[in-house]
Amino acid sequence: MKKHQITILDIARQLNISKSTVSRALTGHPKVSPETRKAVLELAVQMDYQPNMLSVSLVKNKSNTIGVIVPEFMSSFFPQVILGIQQVARMSGYTVLITQCSESYEQEVANARLLLASQVDGLLVSLTKETLNYDHLKIFQRKGIPVVFFNRVCEDMEVPKVIVDDYEGAYRATEHLITTGRKRVAHLAGPATLAISRKRLDGYRDALRRYGIAIDESLIISYDLTMEKVDIYVNHLLNLANRPDALFCINDPTAIQAIQVIKQRGLRIPEDIAVVGFSNDYYSAFIEPSLTTVAQPVQDVGSTAARLLINQIETDCDKPIIKQLKTELIVRRSTV
Repeated sequence: MKKHQITILDIARQLNISKSTVSRALTGHPKVSPETRKAVLELAVQMDYQPNMLSVSLVKNKSNTIGVIVPEFMSSFFPQVILGIQQVARMSGYTVLITQCSESYEQEVANARLLLASQVDGLLVSLTKETLNYDHLKIFQRKGIPVVFFNRVCEDMEVPKVIVDDYEGAYRATEHLITTGRKRVAHLAGPATLAISRKRLDGYRDALRRYGIAIDESLIISYDLTMEKVDIYVNHLLNLANRPDALFCINDPTAIQAIQVIKQRGLRIPEDIAVVGFSNDYYSAFIEPSLTTVAQPVQDVGSTAARLLINQIETDCDKPIIKQLKTELIVRRSTV
């Protein structure tokens, strides 16, 4: 037997007041007396009243929902970012709808359409490695729905963005390898479509220049972030006549996979080749040897992005603020 859904009318009949008075009491209208509001709220709890959120959103033209698009869940980075988003959203009275794209542009477009149809009040986005066209995101702007990018950002849209100092983090990682005696530092870079890949590559190059080490283009390989390619490219680097004595990787999953390949080749880490990652993923501290990496304030990325978005939703402030958060080099046994 279908359970009866408690309505505003049910509460009104119990208290012998009008439906409009109950509705005002539930939404905090100032014209309702404190005594009436208290009676309505207490009865609503007793009767397990659940508001019809669709009706509420139609009346208020607001769904109290935030949409999130992330490129993948393979690493711990994006789940940690989402924890930061959810914490701020929950405290501000928003529900979070989370979608992930498996690094597919087509899926990103589909997810954006889904969130648009769900009438989200705002959108948080980190792009896939394939994304070069942003029309599916610009439509949110045209409809007056705030957008904030984080981590992997669109440089063509003037909206708030939350990033970490990728350049500085990469510079310090490469500098660490050089100051521990390495002379041939290779770099497994991410796809050039991503701003974070370009900034980390710039940091790597500038650190080499600062210490008077010639840049060897044969030691720089950009790839599409698939783990199968890591095996191929690390083996390629190890097969060079003058192989590298250090490897700086675009991210921790790449570095962790590289460590496995190096160990399979019978080489010692860090004696024969040192390895540095980027992001301080959960597993980086527990592999053997533990991974030196660049830590990012991951949950802060999420919470900062959520605050910027909610501020836009609630104040109509659309300044294209860029928040850049600091990184920290974590030295472990893969380099010393």
